Amino acid sequence: MANLPDDSLATDGIRGFGRRLRQGEVTAEAATQAYLRRIEALDAKLGAYQHVAAELAMTSARSIDAMLASGTDLGPLMGVPVAIKDLLAVEGMPTTAGSQMEVGDLIGEEGSFVKSLREAGCVILGKTKAVEFGLGAVGISAARGTPWNPWDTDIHRVPGGSSSGSGVAMAAGLCGFAIGSDTGGSVRIPAALNGTFGLKTTVGLWATDGVMRLSPTFDSIGLLTACAEDAAIAFAALTGKPEPRPIALDKLRLGQPSDYFFNDLDPDVEACTTAALGTLKAGGATLAPITVPEAAERETIMPVVIPTELNAVLGREYLQANLDKMDPVIAARASGASDTLAADYISCIWRQRELIEIARERMQGLDAWISPTVAALPAPVAAFDDFETGLAMAFAITRNTQPGNVFDQCGVSLSIGGTTAPLPVGLQLMCNPGDDAKALSIALSIEQALGPSPRPNLAAFL
Repeated sequence: MANLPDDSLATDGIRGFGRRLRQGEVTAEAATQAYLRRIEALDAKLGAYQHVAAELAMTSARSIDAMLASGTDLGPLMGVPVAIKDLLAVEGMPTTAGSQMEVGDLIGEEGSFVKSLREAGCVILGKTKAVEFGLGAVGISAARGTPWNPWDTDIHRVPGGSSSGSGVAMAAGLCGFAIGSDTGGSVRIPAALNGTFGLKTTVGLWATDGVMRLSPTFDSIGLLTACAEDAAIAFAALTGKPEPRPIALDKLRLGQPSDYFFNDLDPDVEACTTAALGTLKAGGATLAPITVPEAAERETIMPVVIPTELNAVLGREYLQANLDKMDPVIAARASGASDTLAADYISCIWRQRELIEIARERMQGLDAWISPTVAALPAPVAAFDDFETGLAMAFAITRNTQPGNVFDQCGVSLSIGGTTAPLPVGLQLMCNPGDDAKALSIALSIEQALGPSPRPNLAAFL
């Protein structure tokens, strides 16, 4: 691609980059500089980054090279340039949480997860855009700007949210991997709509200190990577657990919901999903039809719990006094919960606890549930101009992801579009809470069976 600096991890991923780094074929400084040049070349149009910390990143990269030269090896993520969602505090960088409101005091100082990235030797390139307070699955943000989905140079399509900038940055090769958070699909949706891999972790796997809280009940930190292998490497490095390995396809028994998750699919999403499931069956995987009627209860639980908890985080008076500074859609959703009855909120929390156990029972005898991540292709941003239409479309985008949050599950989204569909399509796997490593192991085997996902053509963005 003429005049576009290389994506240092595009060819051989985190593992290959680490090998080249240790063999002296590449340096952290050179890799960081290349990503900064790609950001300079592409991000004026893509708008993935809220803040680029070029000087800090280069200083960090040189320190990493010096440490490695002196014999200090921090592990597989050493020297890997990363991007961090602007809901997480990073020392020396501003944190806006996608808002024009002042929220620094609510977030606090850099938390334990970001510190673990530093301890692993990652180079932090900057902060990626996020939907205001994380309250938005589409990725549109009037407050800070909507990143441009890199799969269409002519039409501004939604990037998915709320980790919108992280999804775009990862898809466009503007970082080695990106950090997001998932409360109702905010890692899996941008992964699906931008054609990357997304890991939604179990709530509590990684502490959320130093993170803007949207819903303490549902918030979890996640990863957006180029592939399942990169996610498995990063997961192991950041948890201290063994790296997940593939499970043979003929050992897998996957539950395929016969209702809800497969309703009203876009024809291209349906075609891609059908082809992928056919490949898995041909490889020996068992696909077992299941019913999950409780999935529909996300429609009553999430609209109560999430905005109510955000009200508690922000404070009702502060929220009401600053509604004019907010994205109008986010403001409407957040302020609408101001009068929620305590009894209604508690009823939803109690029911969610019951649903977690019901989902565990429905997972018995299965390794995971499998479904499309999002029922539609990334739509034009202009399609959301009408308020009521936009709300309805946003509600539909989260249909397949929010049940996993309600059930306290972990899961992934794999990219399966771009070959039989003109735009990205995601395939979702959901597992029991705590089975994060297992979800990655299953994803590794599926990714091997389906083959690598294509990447967007970025030439027209130059």
